[in-house]
Amino acid sequence: MKLKPMAAMLLSALCALPGASAADKGLGHLQASSPAPEWLESAVIYEANLRQGTPTRDFKGLQRELPRLRDLGVDVIWLMPIHPISKEQRKGTLGSYYAVQDYKAVNPEFGTIEDAKEFVRTAHSLGMKVILDEVCNHTGADNAWIKEHPGRFARNDKGEMYGPYDWTDVCKLDYTNPDTRAAMIDALSFWVKDVDIDGYRCDVAGEVQTDFWEEARPKLQAIKPVMMLAEAAKPELLLKAFDVDYAWPMKDVFNAIAATKGVNSWAVKHDEKRPSMTAQDIPALIERQKKEYPAGSIHMNMVTNHDLNSWEGTEFDRFGPATGAFAVLSYTLPGVPMMYTGQEVGFNHAFEFFEADSITPSYTANEFTTFYEVLNSLKHKNRALDARVPATFHKNADKDILVFSREKGDNRVMVIANLSNESRKLKLGQEAALLDGLADCFTGVAGPLPETLRPWQYIVLTK
Repeated sequence: MKLKPMAAMLLSALCALPGASAADKGLGHLQASSPAPEWLESAVIYEANLRQGTPTRDFKGLQRELPRLRDLGVDVIWLMPIHPISKEQRKGTLGSYYAVQDYKAVNPEFGTIEDAKEFVRTAHSLGMKVILDEVCNHTGADNAWIKEHPGRFARNDKGEMYGPYDWTDVCKLDYTNPDTRAAMIDALSFWVKDVDIDGYRCDVAGEVQTDFWEEARPKLQAIKPVMMLAEAAKPELLLKAFDVDYAWPMKDVFNAIAATKGVNSWAVKHDEKRPSMTAQDIPALIERQKKEYPAGSIHMNMVTNHDLNSWEGTEFDRFGPATGAFAVLSYTLPGVPMMYTGQEVGFNHAFEFFEADSITPSYTANEFTTFYEVLNSLKHKNRALDARVPATFHKNADKDILVFSREKGDNRVMVIANLSNESRKLKLGQEAALLDGLADCFTGVAGPLPETLRPWQYIVLTK
């Protein structure tokens, strides 16, 4: 996704949160059966913005950052789209990454295809995976397919090619046409075969027919094992085609809690009508998703990404003093955590989307770097935090305090968070027995818990 109207779409989805549509109910009795790579269970994903993320704004500049990202604890580099961008009907000076002119070429803004191959080789040598952001729902407005293969495109009621929503720089593809499917599978296969990438993040995946993804996945898997990430919250995508999807509903709950407690300055500034929510809406959502999604489904948790950063504000705009608490939850709730360019240094700036932003992050290590190093290490060292390990939520008299534990074998992680802007008394009942042998992951100290939690205070205990 790429334009501001998508924020409104997501907000409208949030307002309908407690009641999922009939189409999204009832998959809980089925098992997610995509061939997800084993390494995904403990992975940390990092979304890299090539245009804005380094002073040179290219593959070589990001390649120089790879040792730092490895040391930070990143496992998967997700590259935002690397293809040439259409010039026709372009938005802004540089256009949208998501208006693809050529699916088998590299945007010269970022380098050459040889630079891309070298980037992947370097990442692999450091033990990291690389996935590409691919746009299968639509092409740019001057993609060669428009003239050479017009039958690959959807038409409106006037018989015209069109872009969804207000995306006037793109044309939607028609997946009822077998030729469209074959051409896109060929393009997806190209990067796996020729550049040795490790999978895809698929833009607006829910807008493309699910059976296309189910057709494409085994063909990619036959080349090499891949990871498939869907930008969607559509349960059927996780049956066979995708290994992980976006935790959009959880992100919306996070934002609503922050708004309810008065710390979501973006919501105030833009007069967003978010529903009133508390910490208890987190386990309620997870319980509901057990019925909606196939068993074993994995969601990608986040506090920011390129869409949120540019169109809904930085994590600091949306969470303020609660940013640390929600970041901790993005790592410790079931699923896979992700980071976005600059998050590891507390970069508090919303990037321009269609221009070369004059502001880029400085990656000098600071307290945010240390914070995320601890969280990444926590994720890697505790099998209780493997993506599919469920959480046990412990009842608490205070609706603003979230208490949960996750266990695998003799490994246990326990999380306590005050999701409010007021001090709260912490009263544990039988759950107090779970604290035996646990130590705070940030301090390494074992000992009694505080009687009162400060506003937005979080405690993460491990064994």
